[in-house]
Amino acid sequence: MRHTETYDDHIVRLFLLAAAVWGVVGMSLGVFIAAQLAWPALNFDVPWLTFSRLRPTHTFGVIFAFGGSALIGTCYYVVQRTGHTRLALPTLARFTFWGWQLACLLTLVTVPLGITQSKEYAEPEWFIDILIAVVWVAFGAVFFATLARRRIQHIYVANWYYGAFIIAVGLLHIVNNIAVPVSLTKSYPVYSGVVDAMVQWWYGHNAVAFFLTAGFLGMMYYFVPRQAQQPLWSYRFSIVNFWALISVYMWAGSHHLMYTALPDWVQSVGMAFSLVLLMPSWGSAANGLLTFNGAWQRVKSDPAAKFMVIALVFYAAATTEGSMMAVKTVNSLSHYTDWTVAHVHSGSIGWVAMITIGSLYAMAPRALGQPAMYSKRAMELHFWMHTIGLLLYVVAMWAAGVTEGLMWRATHADGSLVHPFIDSLIAIKPLYLIRWLGGVMVLGGMVVMAWNLWHTAAAARARLIKPIIVPIPEPEPPQVPAPLPTSG
Repeated sequence: MRHTETYDDHIVRLFLLAAAVWGVVGMSLGVFIAAQLAWPALNFDVPWLTFSRLRPTHTFGVIFAFGGSALIGTCYYVVQRTGHTRLALPTLARFTFWGWQLACLLTLVTVPLGITQSKEYAEPEWFIDILIAVVWVAFGAVFFATLARRRIQHIYVANWYYGAFIIAVGLLHIVNNIAVPVSLTKSYPVYSGVVDAMVQWWYGHNAVAFFLTAGFLGMMYYFVPRQAQQPLWSYRFSIVNFWALISVYMWAGSHHLMYTALPDWVQSVGMAFSLVLLMPSWGSAANGLLTFNGAWQRVKSDPAAKFMVIALVFYAAATTEGSMMAVKTVNSLSHYTDWTVAHVHSGSIGWVAMITIGSLYAMAPRALGQPAMYSKRAMELHFWMHTIGLLLYVVAMWAAGVTEGLMWRATHADGSLVHPFIDSLIAIKPLYLIRWLGGVMVLGGMVVMAWNLWHTAAAARARLIKPIIVPIPEPEPPQVPAPLPTSG
């Protein structure tokens, strides 16, 4: 009997491990800075422990370390299975893992030390940006080389989203981070003033568009049908949504700069495209939810499916909210308040984290060679901890945001403010306590997931995390027909 290797899941397992670790690290930072807002003494008068430095560190840790590791890992998993081929360029794929982890580690060390560009979602300094660019190009090379060697002519729609995510994020990262280094730890962008703000939010919102939306939609379009155990509700609809999403999303970034020095017509263009975005966003959410038609009983029995369904609900809700907040009249109330924080976290904890967790639970047993996760009860516990924590968080921040907006805009007849700023902080402090409690529950759920994955991976660890080997019997030798008898 000879042995042959199946799909290259060694690299998938490495990214699975990294996602679990970074998820706990990133959300621990989030819980700590939430506690600082409720109890400011937790800054300890230490510069690198201040909220202003740890908040971007938390953002990078959750989005790029946790989310990025999950995206790259699931991308490598999906492209092999939809193409019926092993991963191309395996050595380069290993480099993408170690290079990405190094970039994340360097960022999480340098930002608290004050070594940062001070750009939202783009904090790393120039030397880390170069490493990220090299790793990203290598990631693209592995993905597209694997697509090129596929054994099936059709390219499944999940790979369309992954491909768009890889190309767009690479473009955004390079253009936004063009800078002139003046030392190892300091550089200056080539853009200035309003142009710098416009380029930054063209990048920043499209990081949301292509990293936090297109990439995770690729994940959704593969794993939702797998967990529903039936085909996608409408494959044609998924293609329409793809082209609509990538065509419209690029133009919406200026809605982050309402009532600023940005030209008014650019603000209006951002608002208009943000409203158009409702169509592809609702379309993808509906396509995913309707895929469960006839299979809703699986949502009751399968915790991974529960995560996916709630993720799609929050995707629809968060994108609707984002489009509404881009309307100038709504923006005048919501901007610079905790309403924005609620919106961001309903998208990140509700949509991104939950579709990731559901996909990891669906992928992990197969990638680790196990029939199922170690503990289904732990998965159920994680679901309820995450869901309750999420609701506590976003409801508290919605209430805080509306309270702030109304108090800040209240004026006397002579135009003077009714409320001193400190009054708004006093009014929302109880809501900060609820936000922290919600964060504690979400973090607790991530710890439960890490524990569950660790035990599920026990057999893989015993094999030193090597690719799964599946025995294939030797083919029988061809039978040579016996010669026909001759007469005489």
